[in-house]
Amino acid sequence: MDEVVEFCAGLDVHRDTVVATVRFPQGRRRGSETKTFGTDTAELVALGDWLVSHQVSRVGLESTGVYWKPVFYLLEDRVDQLWLLNAQHLKNVPGRKTDVVDSAWIAQLVEHGLVRPSFVPPPPIRELRDFTRHRRVLSEERTRMVQRLEKVLQDAGIKLTSVASTVLSKSARAMLEAMLAGESDPAVLAELAKGRMRSKIPALTDALRGSFRVCHHGVLVRQILAHVDFLDGQLADLDEQITIRVATFEPIIERLQTIPGVARKCAIGMISEIGVDMRVFPTPAHLASWAGICPGNNASGGKARSGRTRHGPVALKTVLTEAAQAAARTKNTYLGARYHAIRGRRGTFKAVGAIRHDILIAYWHIVDGEVEYRDLGADWVVRRHSREYQIARLAQQIEKLGAAVEITMPAA
Repeated sequence: MDEVVEFCAGLDVHRDTVVATVRFPQGRRRGSETKTFGTDTAELVALGDWLVSHQVSRVGLESTGVYWKPVFYLLEDRVDQLWLLNAQHLKNVPGRKTDVVDSAWIAQLVEHGLVRPSFVPPPPIRELRDFTRHRRVLSEERTRMVQRLEKVLQDAGIKLTSVASTVLSKSARAMLEAMLAGESDPAVLAELAKGRMRSKIPALTDALRGSFRVCHHGVLVRQILAHVDFLDGQLADLDEQITIRVATFEPIIERLQTIPGVARKCAIGMISEIGVDMRVFPTPAHLASWAGICPGNNASGGKARSGRTRHGPVALKTVLTEAAQAAARTKNTYLGARYHAIRGRRGTFKAVGAIRHDILIAYWHIVDGEVEYRDLGADWVVRRHSREYQIARLAQQIEKLGAAVEITMPAA
């Protein structure tokens, strides 16, 4: 193997220790030095000083859980090339597994350029990503609490959701507060309905006739409602922080919302996971491959095997799936028509996967070219195979070769 980098280093990162191996020229051969550091700030600063003293220009570290983050963030401004490496790409010879050997092996791979660095977004995108991911966790927790509230009411024989659309509407919340205050008369509770719910008072009266006990169900309902209110406040605070951080991306967000199925939260989620610098992904195919939204290559001996998609960012796939499902419900759009065409032949999951890929490709073009989404129309497949389209396509190919084309259609 030809040497690529003269001064390089490999880091084997753990929770409490970082084992670093530096490789450098030593006469006609290559020399190396290994040292172990802690993971507190003082030790990581010493690690950076040690790497700088050895004139290291490229450092590779394994992505170990979340333990790589403090190491990466402290070294990214002190090293010219800091590579975060996928652990699956660093397999060593079996039987040679120690921290020192791992760091030396990483250094050799980085030295000869045998691995590729993983994508790490810039600090503003990283901060936005932390907020959007935390918001999703809280939103999912709120959903679980609402489901738990429904289970408690069902246990008490209260069939409120059989009449009301949700258990936390204004009318339903007023009824729950009255039940917690000790009111048990279903007729009185039903009279608390508001707006269009008042037309369902007879059905509400029957649905609220149960065995709700304040000393039992009331304790659970009161705690669940308090937790839901707390989560609502946390979500509101996060929304404010996210709004502040996406202020500079408003033009991009508006263009992304022209994609069918992509709402504002979905657009912010994609920006937080992918970023807005498309120079990291030279082509849309690179972005799709990194996201794990395209088949892999698996061929040997001239035979193609199953090309399973790689594991991409889970948060990005979740956002794309929500956008694809929303796009599938749109009318008179290319994405909606394409979803139903694929679903009839290959099923729902394949159709959703295809729409996720289309949305991701559109994201790359919109962000890179600063253009809006242009819908091809629900009849695009039919038009593409039409006689007129084929004639226009062939005429365009002839004109690209430098010849003039005059099309004359025969009389009907």
